[in-house]
Amino acid sequence: MKHSLADRIARLVVRSLIKLPAPVKRGLAVRPTVVDGQTLDVNTQVGLRLMRLAGWSDFASMPIEKARAQLSAEAWIFGDELPIETVEDIRIPAAHLDLPARIYRPAGLTGPAGGLVHFHGGGWTLGDLAAADAVSRWLAHHAGVVVISVDYRLAPENPFPAALDDALGAYLQVATHAEEYGLDPARIGVSGESAGGNLAAVVAQETARAARGGPSPTPTPTPTPALQVLFQPVTDLSTKRASYRLFGEGFTMTEADMDFYRRSYLGDHGSATDPRVSPLLADDLSGVAPAYISTAGFDVLRDEGEVYARRLELAGVPVTLVRTPSLAHSAINVPGICPPARDALLAAAESIRSALASDTDV
Repeated sequence: MKHSLADRIARLVVRSLIKLPAPVKRGLAVRPTVVDGQTLDVNTQVGLRLMRLAGWSDFASMPIEKARAQLSAEAWIFGDELPIETVEDIRIPAAHLDLPARIYRPAGLTGPAGGLVHFHGGGWTLGDLAAADAVSRWLAHHAGVVVISVDYRLAPENPFPAALDDALGAYLQVATHAEEYGLDPARIGVSGESAGGNLAAVVAQETARAARGGPSPTPTPTPTPALQVLFQPVTDLSTKRASYRLFGEGFTMTEADMDFYRRSYLGDHGSATDPRVSPLLADDLSGVAPAYISTAGFDVLRDEGEVYARRLELAGVPVTLVRTPSLAHSAINVPGICPPARDALLAAAESIRSALASDTDV
């Protein structure tokens, strides 16, 4: 992918700013941003100010193609290309089409490895493999597992349930053909960020429902994930909780953005009260994969992610819930320049390693 001169300059500026002493960055941020007893990471403050000065606006206010191009530019400008031994673009055959995917295999794996099938964020409307590149690299390297990042179809061209069909199809293909991907079928999880976290959560629910005796998406027994890792997930499109009021304007994702994503994903036939759209509303969560849920303090989705964690706990599902108070939505994608994002990813990687990595993996 070619990058414009403006993007290359912005990338250089961002990497220069991150090296500045903390007092200088605090001066650039003008004053600390404190909401709900939380203080926003100063690097995120400076980044938001730079974006405003550059004339970048909410995705909801742009034509769809411009919004997609801007997200791709942001992923490169702010992203972190952590070296991984093997990164390969592949296609994953699903029932309806071959899905683009990217497989990240870190050094030191011996024999069949643990793995994560990962879904990018972007409101089911934006995003691609590049948008998830930094997170995929960090998780593969620090958790010691193979990460397979999946590029699902986007709305509004492909509204619900297209993205979910792709996510479920990709997971089932990997889980039922684990040896083709060098994976141990007993150590395959799902993960995702924002809308991708929503897809990962619903994949975990749908496979658990089939395992309980419900309708199965495959003619053979449906494998269930060994773990679900949800970063700042969308869990309920039917209700706006207090975090919408607190963080709906001025941060990395706005209420208007979420309204735009909701309209795009639901289209003419989707329903916000469908548990396959809003996994928080599922009647039965028993048997769902153990969950690691990472929320951000400055995020409209914070409250619904934490309510979902409590619902899983009430259903007897093992849950680890970690809120990073100074983190904003989507900042998980920029661990190289945002220390709270780095810490959140490292904490998640530790749990993933414990759940999925073999004792012989390094």
